[in-house]
Amino acid sequence: MNNTIKRTAFIVLLMFSVSLSLSAQYVSGDDLEIKIAIAGPGDELYFWWGHIALVICNTRTNENNFYDYGVFSYKNADFYYNFAFGRMYYTSVRSSMESNIENYINNNRDISLYSLDLSPREKEIIYWEAEKSILPEFRDYQYHFFYHNCTTRLLNIIDAAIDGQIEKYFTNQSGRFTFRQHVRRHSWFSPFFDWILNFWMGQDIDAAIPVWGELFLPSEVGRQFVNFQYIDSDGNLRNIVSNVETLNHSVGRPIVLDAPRTQWIIELVFSLILAAFLGFLFFIQVKFPAAGQVLLGITHSLLGLFFGTASLVLYFLSIFTSHDYTYHNINMIFCTPLLLAAFPLGIRYAVSKNYYRRIKTEFLLRLLWLLTVIGIFISMLIKLSPSYWQDNLTDQMLMLPIALVLSLEPFGMKRLLYRIFWRFL
Repeated sequence: MNNTIKRTAFIVLLMFSVSLSLSAQYVSGDDLEIKIAIAGPGDELYFWWGHIALVICNTRTNENNFYDYGVFSYKNADFYYNFAFGRMYYTSVRSSMESNIENYINNNRDISLYSLDLSPREKEIIYWEAEKSILPEFRDYQYHFFYHNCTTRLLNIIDAAIDGQIEKYFTNQSGRFTFRQHVRRHSWFSPFFDWILNFWMGQDIDAAIPVWGELFLPSEVGRQFVNFQYIDSDGNLRNIVSNVETLNHSVGRPIVLDAPRTQWIIELVFSLILAAFLGFLFFIQVKFPAAGQVLLGITHSLLGLFFGTASLVLYFLSIFTSHDYTYHNINMIFCTPLLLAAFPLGIRYAVSKNYYRRIKTEFLLRLLWLLTVIGIFISMLIKLSPSYWQDNLTDQMLMLPIALVLSLEPFGMKRLLYRIFWRFL
């Protein structure tokens, strides 16, 4: 009798456990709310273009899950090596919505929730695709800034639930800006990073793109989704966004520009001011030769080190890595690693006590900068062909006045040519 009771109790307990397990695994679209969380720029460079995540709320279990497709760690094996060669690996994680929202608010970032108006069936598809995306065999992916990032993975999940209507519609709509222009809308406030990032990026990101391409940016998803309509399973036309809830407005952050500003004029003015200063250094050398020699030598060294290093990185990115947005970059014509030679030559010029040795060093320095001037004009001619056009006027205008003064400054050039002519004839 006791054995019978024990067996019965065990069977009941087992059935109860199985029932709880099946209940926990069962998900009904009627119980789900699908949202998109869009965050504005943050402090770190990789946060300047915002962030996005998929939010799935289960009203039956009171679970609010945050599916994040933009997670990476510096502690990953060979992180810096892979990053240098363009092999960035990101992962997908699920965490608490509340803790993530709190984190964005504490970090003074914009954060909004876009509620999606979907059928129960479509919600279930998104739920199971989201759960699948965080499994070990699917969660890791090779990141690409424009084509495969936290936004594109999320869009693909939502798009699959409504039979590809998002990609189909936005692929046929012309975009507002190019990839480069979108990048500069977010980086404009930092002159150095704005210049160097765009100096490294080649002509491939200057082609016209559809709106679907622009959706690599989280903010563009929000902008386009509020007006997007799709056809549901019953054939009805529905707005995909039913509500937008703003949870936090950042305070004191640089704005994201509605349109990219004309940057080359600012670069040209800055370069002209620097060129005038360089001309003043040549004037000092005429009046005070020793002081002018030291100041000019140091200036050659610093400018050569800066532009030469930037060029060396560009050549490395374009030739040896998978950073394909740096390919086909005509900046390589006029800004080359040869400029690094100005660093030791400038030091040699500054400390040289032998007059003819200094003249020879000055000739080599002027030749380096003259090659830069010639390269800039060649790159301008190349851009006359639409096939080789690149939006790099900012780079050309920054370097042209500086290189012109350092190569063709009239006072020193007259003296230099006279000494060379007298020396060899």
